[in-house]
This record gives sequence, structure tokens and C-alpha cells, in this order.
Amino acid sequence: MNNRLTSQDFARITDVSRETLQKLELYAQLVTKWQSSIGLVGKSTIPDLWRRHMLDSAQLIRHASKKSDAWLDLGSGAGFPGMVVSLLGATEVHLVESNQRKCEFLQEVKRQTDAPVAIHNVRVEALELSPVDVVTARALAPLTELLTLAHPFMSSDTQCLFLKGQHVADELTDAAIYWNMSAERITSMSDHRGTIVRLTEVSHV
Repeated sequence: MNNRLTSQDFARITDVSRETLQKLELYAQLVTKWQSSIGLVGKSTIPDLWRRHMLDSAQLIRHASKKSDAWLDLGSGAGFPGMVVSLLGATEVHLVESNQRKCEFLQEVKRQTDAPVAIHNVRVEALELSPVDVVTARALAPLTELLTLAHPFMSSDTQCLFLKGQHVADELTDAAIYWNMSAERITSMSDHRGTIVRLTEVSHV
């Protein structure tokens, strides 16, 4: 993980089109530009943005079911993973972020890249939205809390794709006290210490 990923490395790994890469490069420039004023991501991650944020987000596409039109990204922050997913081809992506300045940033990315996203400047608990196909979140809350937030937007066919760190086993154990679910753990492409938790068939215990 010492070798930093470039945009060209990212393009080779994900096989994105030149047009899509250009939009992602513009997005990356905006993240770097706004970082100093509103602290979008961890400062130390900026030099390796294409691995730590772009690839980390993009990998979710391959783990979504084939019919995954509507996505909901909880606590979007700088737009990872939801904005990346939208630029990679998801047709309907909802970004939920309660911080107004971060929403202003997301609106600017949307304006400059023409990303097909809807930006909701509300707390997740206040969001009104029909069930979606995929719910995502990254560095937002422990799994038990995430499922409480996500459940109002889930149908029996909805899947959750949550980006998690080294304590994922403990979080799954804790969540199983309150939730029934089918869980799959997938090693992250961007960091072997990270895990994508793919959840289906989620219901209250």
C-alpha cells in the first residue's frame, strides 16, 4: 500500500471510459480545492486520494446486484462512496448529508460533473424516501446503528454495502443481537485491512 494510486492506475483497474475518468479527475480536483476550508476528508489521505477514496468507493459497483438502479448513501460527507457510484453509472443516487457546507460542496461537484445525484441536506432520520435497491455508508456509525438508520429505506430486496475497518467482526456480532441478516464479508480492494460488508434479507429480530 506504499505506492500511491494515480488516476491512470484507477482507470486501468476499473476500466472506466475516458469521459468518466475526466469527470472523476474534476471531482478529485474539487476535493483538494475545498479540503482546506471545510475538511472534507482526513488530511493525510489526500496524497493517495485515488486509492483511499476513489477506488474505495468504486469497488462497490461490482458487488451490487444487477438490478441496482436506486442507491442511498448515508452521511455522504465529501460524496464517498455515493458520488463516485453515480459517476460510474448508477442512474439514481441519493446523497444524505446534514452539514450545509458539505452539501454546498456536493452541489458544486454535481454542477461541474453533471452527476445524476439528489442531494438531501437533512439528518437521515428526517429523510422521506421510498425504498431503494442499495444502501451505502462509510465511516458513519457502528453497524447496529447503521441498520437502524437504513431500515426505513429498505425492502425485502434491498442490499446494504457498508465500508468497514478492522473491527467489523465485533460489529457484526453486536448487530446480530438486534437484526436478522445474511452477511458477506469482502476484503477491500483499496486496503486489505478494510472490509465491505454486504447485507441482505435484513429484518428485526
